[in-house]
Amino acid sequence: MAIFLTKESRVLVQGMTGGEGMKHTRRMLAAGTDVVGGVNPRKSGQTVDLDERVLPVFGSVADGIRETGADVTVVFVPPAFAEAAVVEAVDAGIRLAVVITEGIPVHDSVAFTSYAKKKGTRIVGPNCPGLITPGQSNAGIIPADIARSGRVGLVSKSGTLTYQLMHELRDIGFSTCVGIGGDPVVGTTHIDCLAAFQDDPDTELIVLIGEIGGDAEERAAAYIRAHVTKPVVGYIAGFTAPEGRTMGHAGAIVSGSAGTAQAKKTALEAVGVKVGNTPTETARLVLTLLDTVREAPLA
Repeated sequence: MAIFLTKESRVLVQGMTGGEGMKHTRRMLAAGTDVVGGVNPRKSGQTVDLDERVLPVFGSVADGIRETGADVTVVFVPPAFAEAAVVEAVDAGIRLAVVITEGIPVHDSVAFTSYAKKKGTRIVGPNCPGLITPGQSNAGIIPADIARSGRVGLVSKSGTLTYQLMHELRDIGFSTCVGIGGDPVVGTTHIDCLAAFQDDPDTELIVLIGEIGGDAEERAAAYIRAHVTKPVVGYIAGFTAPEGRTMGHAGAIVSGSAGTAQAKKTALEAVGVKVGNTPTETARLVLTLLDTVREAPLA
């Protein structure tokens, strides 16, 4: 089992013929992802030779879905064209759109995430590394060779911290890892992933990575209190961040006591989440809790 992405997922790449799109399409294919084609209106009808795979280029997402049965798109188009690309995919009926592009204006992100929600399309991102179900499928830019399949679910605002925790827990493995992105507006939240992991019978434990800014982690804590019975381990980046300065992600900014790492840690610990002070300590907490879960007697 997995959440959002499985070996049956059929993936289009919007922007596949560009430099980044080409590079990461190769990596997705190497990870076993069923990439079925790319989308570029100016190169419709052409093909792209990617090592041992020759992929078609479609003029629209609708054409790609009609010809291949694709249900996932990965978006690598430049920021100025990202909203139009996502709306096109939503109108074509895509189930999942993974928006890798960074630097998208917040106004555009608000527009396309709201539109997608109304139409029933899940957005992961923008400004995210995507998601991976190890051994099954990889939609985005997460390195596929740093972790194996297992029973830990990971949701993270930070791409690099996603990679680090995957590496730290590589011998344990993951059901699915989702990098939701660190912009002020994202299509899939911590809460969405918590709900999906809670319902996934093959996820034993959930790792939640947050960072300073906003109140997403506090809202996640409230959701955990009310709805999550599986153990959750957390890590919050940004304890040393100076007040009032954006740090890396557009959403990572602290104003007064709002959005601080300590406030988020306190909220999570209040609902029973074990919060590590470093990624390595967080990994150790996961190992300890997994041992506890597996040794617990059946009810």
